[in-house]
Amino acid sequence: MNSQFTLGVDLGGTKTEIIALDTSGKERYRKRTATVKGSYPDTIKTISSLVFAAQEQTGGSCPLGIAIPGTVSLKTGVIKNANSWWLNGHDLKADLAAVLGHDEIYLENDANCFALSEAVDGAGKDGDMVWGIILGTGSGSGLIHNKKIWRGRNLLGGEWGHNSLPWITSEEAAAWTDVKCFCGQKNCIETFVSGTGLERDYAKRTDSFDPEAMVYPHNSEYIIEKMREGDATAKASFAAYVSRLARSIANYANFFDPDVIVLGGGMSNIDELYELLPEKIKEYIFGGEFDTPVVKALYGGSSGVRGAAWLPAMHRS
Repeated sequence: MNSQFTLGVDLGGTKTEIIALDTSGKERYRKRTATVKGSYPDTIKTISSLVFAAQEQTGGSCPLGIAIPGTVSLKTGVIKNANSWWLNGHDLKADLAAVLGHDEIYLENDANCFALSEAVDGAGKDGDMVWGIILGTGSGSGLIHNKKIWRGRNLLGGEWGHNSLPWITSEEAAAWTDVKCFCGQKNCIETFVSGTGLERDYAKRTDSFDPEAMVYPHNSEYIIEKMREGDATAKASFAAYVSRLARSIANYANFFDPDVIVLGGGMSNIDELYELLPEKIKEYIFGGEFDTPVVKALYGGSSGVRGAAWLPAMHRS
């Protein structure tokens, strides 16, 4: 086993990417390919092909970490809760080990990998307790304590997207009664603070909402552009978004009080968030004092794959 490098794979919905890091965290190799959707055998083929290509550059088999859009059941060892549904019910580690010829393979939820990357050598590297939040099509988060993932007994450490929106108003509850989260519940944080949540809010305000739609007429980039141009509806949607995100952060910061909060995903690129959130959070935080930095991820879209590559070192320490 070549211990001079570690490999990380990010198994995304549209792309699958591999990276090789040396022991200092410097990138030595990177390659990506399109994700083949709906086929577990093709997933094995895609990952193994990327690994073999990377190993040609690193000079042999390397420890491997994989960021997955789900989690591995502690009871059965198979993947569960993956929105890439074709992974569910399969023992990905065992199946890859059979193809790759070694079993130093670590699987971890992609939000945890994102948070780990930013905690080890990213925007949260100086914090002991780092909270990484992904604000994309959906919303997930991960907790890192002393450079290790806080997984929890039931692998629910850091899970926030499928809890109810804090301090929800009667008007919000009434306006969103026709919105149901994929988990089966209503008023989940994810449905409000994801990029999809902003798009849904704007669609409701412009009478273009379809409860059966998966994609809305105006994407988040359009809404932010209109907001910056002074459009009243877009400004109202964004103000509501900031309020909901601030409430959600405050509710959990009240409980575990992180040293730094790192935002990732498409919505993290909105500069106004970093100006508005700290003061808005103070409106809901216990005691009204809040000086925890809310910062943008250093590695952006690469945090997931880098975090996957840090998994072997985390498990060894």
